Amino acid sequence: MRSYTRRDFTKLALAAVPAAGFLSAASPLRAAGAKAGSKVGGVMIGLNVPYSFRNQALNADEILTNCVQLGLSGVELRTQPVEVFLGAPAALVNTRAKLVKGAAAEAKATTLRDWRRTAPLARAGEFRAKYEAAGVAIEIVKVDGIFSYAEAELDYAFKLAKALGARAVSTEITKDHSAKGDADLARVGGFAAKHGLLVGLHGHAETGAKEFEHAFGLSPALGANLDIGHYVAGNNGSPVDFIRRHHARVTHVHIKDRKKDKGGNTPFGEGDTPIREVLRLIRDNKWPIQATIEFEYAVPAGSSVMAEIARAVKFCRDALA
Repeated sequence: MRSYTRRDFTKLALAAVPAAGFLSAASPLRAAGAKAGSKVGGVMIGLNVPYSFRNQALNADEILTNCVQLGLSGVELRTQPVEVFLGAPAALVNTRAKLVKGAAAEAKATTLRDWRRTAPLARAGEFRAKYEAAGVAIEIVKVDGIFSYAEAELDYAFKLAKALGARAVSTEITKDHSAKGDADLARVGGFAAKHGLLVGLHGHAETGAKEFEHAFGLSPALGANLDIGHYVAGNNGSPVDFIRRHHARVTHVHIKDRKKDKGGNTPFGEGDTPIREVLRLIRDNKWPIQATIEFEYAVPAGSSVMAEIARAVKFCRDALA
């Protein structure tokens, strides 16, 4: 997906009369030079980027432009656009390219590992400054494949996250709950503790309280990036109860709506996920947990990714008002 200009967004919004009134009320666009602002009732409404824009290849400027147009002031940012900004060849960090297997994949991993040893981390401050000048805080840094990182790479990943201003790193929880899986979790947790950061483990429908609590026991630096939509779809109980019990270990929650019994993603308010209750729980307890929208449902005919994300942001704003 290309980066949308203000004019593009306005045309898309006006393409459907019902959406036009909504977008006007939501005020998702900001004038040039204006700073974003999505902290409502003390809760930061964020976005998983660039994933939610349905284009992992968006660069740093395109991601920032979209966030400012949407009025978002907090993000969970994947490392790929940062590493490209720092000078890594895009072909090395592109997530689709990682589907290559065998000798080619190993050669690519070795080249990227070597690049990370000498990556110009000082430039991460420049990246951070650009985002902060626009009013967008990089609160969470998503590191894909962190369990395969060598020791030097782990140090690099946590140093990068801190240079970007993040308070936590996130990654997919290992699906291997064997002794090897525990060893991987404990190793990453050790590096996180060394750098003074939490790791928010992102689970899917098969990941319930038992799996998260097991990980918590392996390191005090392992936490949960609780995806409340997946949690509900997997019939794992109430995400409200989980957050209430483990809020000190919850780095951020992924906000999406899904149906129970492995049901699909729906527009916000049409599934079984207690989005309003979760947001108000965080608000009322003043917990520093980012409410990170992860946009995954199918875009309705006549709409667009940007328009639907704006709807999701408004839903969260209204819930917290």
